[in-house]
Amino acid sequence: MSSNGLDAARADDLVQRALAVQQHAYAPASRFHVGAAVRSRDGRVFVGCNVENASYGLTICAARAAVCAAVAAGARDLVAVAIATDLEQPGRPCGACRQVLAEFGLGMQVLLVGRAGVRQQTTLRALLPDPFTFADVLRGQRDPR
Repeated sequence: MSSNGLDAARADDLVQRALAVQQHAYAPASRFHVGAAVRSRDGRVFVGCNVENASYGLTICAARAAVCAAVAAGARDLVAVAIATDLEQPGRPCGACRQVLAEFGLGMQVLLVGRAGVRQQTTLRALLPDPFTFADVLRGQRDPR
């Protein structure tokens, strides 16, 4: 088992949950269905799918939806995320999702799954090596230029 508590069985469970919720994605414009599942350090799993909107800027990505579900349930320490797409090779989270995920676990494992079960594993730190954090915000408050 890795230091973040994600052994092979837990990784498979997270991927299966992402694949299951992907079926509920609402993507009438792009037809790009995405599912995500995040795991908190205490073992709870929260899911989300993308929800498009006719006003495209209001679209919610799957990873952010899963993070919102976790936060709404009181989870703040996230250790892993699985993201499922219909791409042949697994798709990676967008920049906004990477930034939101970093808020709750920069060291988290990232499991990506594509069509036919093609998988890749990486870390959020590898996908977002230099995130903007609240430490940056606080530093800016002390240094008003």
